Amino acid sequence: MSKEQHKIDTEDLIKQTAKQLFFGEGKFKATTQEIADAAGVNRTSINYYFRSRDNLFDIVLEEAINKVNDKHYTILISDLPFRTKLEMWLDDELASAIKYPFLEVYIVTQMQSKCKHIRRNKNDVQLAQQALEKELAEEIKQGRMKPISTTQFMINIASLVSFPSCMRPLLMDSFDLDNERFTQIIKERKQVILDLIFK
Repeated sequence: MSKEQHKIDTEDLIKQTAKQLFFGEGKFKATTQEIADAAGVNRTSINYYFRSRDNLFDIVLEEAINKVNDKHYTILISDLPFRTKLEMWLDDELASAIKYPFLEVYIVTQMQSKCKHIRRNKNDVQLAQQALEKELAEEIKQGRMKPISTTQFMINIASLVSFPSCMRPLLMDSFDLDNERFTQIIKERKQVILDLIFK
């Protein structure tokens, strides 16, 4: 293995470990030492590659959000049927909710201070919205969905997907759920959401 490849592998290992601790286990205040121990590297490696624990946190948060945004855009502008697009979008969102159950919580609570600089290509957003609006109008015209504005539709979808993750601790306590049962409920959300949307 070349020195450059070793560097890339080590950086990636640290980032993936940090992401799991922060957003998979909800350990937002995990220390540099805790991250290093979980990754099986020296603490100095984190400072060497990322300068600080806070900088590492910002990097993995930005990468996580941008990866989701990029995938959503790719799905929305594809030539696939509307329902297929929605199913793919739900698969991706719900898989992320299972793998990183605390990511949504952090984004919501830190939107102003941490997420305002996340890149968003306005042209991509506009193209995706235009595609969605056109296809949504066709679904309504064909009688497969009840009339609804594009904005309300997106708010509904975001709410149906994100609410369980954002409210995870309260829901688990209220319904006396363990992690396994809660994960199963999240997996069931796709069909529940599709049944609510389509006639």
